[in-house]
Amino acid sequence: MLRHGTALGVLMGLLLVAGCSSETSTKPEARTSSNPPTTLGRGPSGKAAPSSKGSIGSGSSLDAHRAGRATANGPLNEAFFEFDSYNLTSEARSILQANAIWLKANPAANVEIEGHCDERGTTEYNLALGAKRARAAMDYLVSLGVAPTRIKATSYGEELPGCKDATEICYQKNRRDRLVDLRPRPSS
Repeated sequence: MLRHGTALGVLMGLLLVAGCSSETSTKPEARTSSNPPTTLGRGPSGKAAPSSKGSIGSGSSLDAHRAGRATANGPLNEAFFEFDSYNLTSEARSILQANAIWLKANPAANVEIEGHCDERGTTEYNLALGAKRARAAMDYLVSLGVAPTRIKATSYGEELPGCKDATEICYQKNRRDRLVDLRPRPSS
C-alpha cells in the first residue's frame, strides 16, 4: 500500500512540474493563450463593448474581434517593422509623419496605437515586443508635436493577427503598429 501511495505522490509531483513549466522558444516573435492586451501610456485600460445606439465602437482590433467582424480601416495608416525589431524604419517614419499631420488637423481625434507581432516566439515575448513597437510609434508622434494625452499605446502581441497564414508574407503583414482613431464610428 505504501508503494502505491509513493508512486501516486511521484506522479502528482511530475504533473505539477510539467504544468508549471514555461513555454520557451529559440526564435523570437507560439500561439498558446489569449492573454489580455498590455496597455501603455495614457488613456483608459479598457473600452466598453460596442453600443447599439448609433456607434460600433472605436474600430480597434479588440472591438472588431469581440463583435466577430473584420477591423475597420480609418484615416490613419499602419507602420510595419522588421523581424524581431521595434526600430522605426524610414518607411514607418514617413507613415507616422503623415499620421501626425492628420492628427494635428483633427484635434478632437485621439489615437490608439496597437502593437502587433507575427506568431513566432512566446506569447510573453510578443506582448513585450508589441508594447515596444507601440511605444516607439507613440514617442515618435510626440516628437512630431502630437500631445501624449491624445495617444494610447496597447500591445496585442500575436493574439489578433491581420493575416493567419504561416508564410513570410503574412508574418510581414502582422509585424505592425495599427493606429486607430478612437472617436466612435457611426453604424452602417
